[in-house]
Amino acid sequence: MKTGNQSIKTDFILSGLFQYGQMDTFLFVALVILFAVALMGNIILILLIQLDTRLHTPMYFLLSQLSFMDIMNITTTVPKLATNFLSNSKTITFLGCECQTFVLIVLGGTEALLLGFMSYDRYVAICHPLHYPVLMSKKICWIMVTCAWTSGSINALVHTLYVFHLPFCRSRLINHFFCELPSLLQLVCQETSQYEYTVLLSGLIILLLPFLAILASYACVLTVVFQVSSGKGQTKAVSTCFSHLTVASLFYVTALSTYTRPHSLHSPEQGKAVAVFYTIITPLLNPFIYSLRNKEVIGTMRRLLV
Repeated sequence: MKTGNQSIKTDFILSGLFQYGQMDTFLFVALVILFAVALMGNIILILLIQLDTRLHTPMYFLLSQLSFMDIMNITTTVPKLATNFLSNSKTITFLGCECQTFVLIVLGGTEALLLGFMSYDRYVAICHPLHYPVLMSKKICWIMVTCAWTSGSINALVHTLYVFHLPFCRSRLINHFFCELPSLLQLVCQETSQYEYTVLLSGLIILLLPFLAILASYACVLTVVFQVSSGKGQTKAVSTCFSHLTVASLFYVTALSTYTRPHSLHSPEQGKAVAVFYTIITPLLNPFIYSLRNKEVIGTMRRLLV
């Protein structure tokens, strides 16, 4: 334990997502339902991919990784939120807060990179179909996934170790429903502007670059589709790309707004609302948008249920 102008490794207090009241109970129940649907949707998707050998392709391999990340994401935040809402204790231990921060940064960075790799998979499949077996071989898929997890883990380790060695000299109340870097920086009593440039740089690299790659890849895909497909094929391709881009944009834009903005400009209530999107809404939508609308997945589900 440190004294004076240093941090004391005591418990933090999470303010939660809602102020307590009758309407908040309704919102809490809705949140739990969303959590259950997101959890089941991603679990079912992973099981379907594992059980049907026809889904053992690069695209579904990457989708299973995405679903695994989404499961980890919602189980890292929502159960603690539910526990704090239902109990009189709103605390989280120093180590628990540190672990939660690390895991969420790992998942956020890894998912950002993985979504970029998934768009590359679609680009190769449509724009260079003859080279697809080579450009998206099993080895390359594993390299992509390993690169995403390694990059996300290194980024998270650096930020987590640095932030949790800063002096927390102010209130131990974190105005959020989970431990997140911007909210933690509000409790630090030393100048963090230089460090915020590091957060900005890492956010631009891990979040913005994959997002730009997704936009570029889908632009190429749509260009090819409009050149070679009929009206019906064009409509289906546009619909699919639009759905994917909508969910990807939801994830990237909300994450960028959180991690590339100086903490002095952060609004706690706005931060909570934005966090709901990339920690709960996106994991809920991903299995439906990316896979459960696909004929292959629906066909597998029907065969298993019959």
